[in-house]
Amino acid sequence: MGMIAIGDIHGCAKTLDGLLRELELMAEDHLIFVGDYIDRGPDSKGVIDRMLVLKEKYRCTFLRGNHEELLLGYLDDGEYDIFAMNGGIATLSSYMTQQGEMEIPDSHIEFVRDTELYLETEEFVFVHAGLRPDLTVAQNLEGGNSEVFLWERSHLKAGYLPWEKTVVCGHTPQPKPLNRPELINIDTGCVYYAYPSMGTLTAVRLPEREFVAVPYMG
Repeated sequence: MGMIAIGDIHGCAKTLDGLLRELELMAEDHLIFVGDYIDRGPDSKGVIDRMLVLKEKYRCTFLRGNHEELLLGYLDDGEYDIFAMNGGIATLSSYMTQQGEMEIPDSHIEFVRDTELYLETEEFVFVHAGLRPDLTVAQNLEGGNSEVFLWERSHLKAGYLPWEKTVVCGHTPQPKPLNRPELINIDTGCVYYAYPSMGTLTAVRLPEREFVAVPYMG
């Protein structure tokens, strides 16, 4: 069984369609999405629609990104300002009906609530943002710090990582994927297509470390 990790989509539903076509999925593939399905891009609703279809056809693991966490903060606690400042207005707009009312289906809210903070396999740990660079993988997971799983960035500048498994993450856009023995980052800034060197959606086949990317398509 092959594992395919897919980077931050951020509402770019048509780009996701293009990547899935390029991947030529097999029935036995395990798709692992590293989070940030929503916000900033043109069709967050469409992305989650596609997630719900994919999980009926393939084995899927949906990790939580910091943007899903911000959406839950808005839905549960009314934390609108920080959600809006981080691209949430685009998400809410995608759920507007022709009558001008916002309707988020229960199935979409349930999808977001069901996202997982990490996935650990024999060789890899998949997490949205990363792990603390001063702790081993086991220590990070034992600590269970969701703030780290959803927001961490310091590992990207660490010269040495004491990690006994390869960490696969997104969250921090890179011009091209990071591919180090102990760290793979597959956020290549799909939604930031207007910025130089950004604007692709990237996946990686594992354990082969075969990267597949497509340019922004909407």
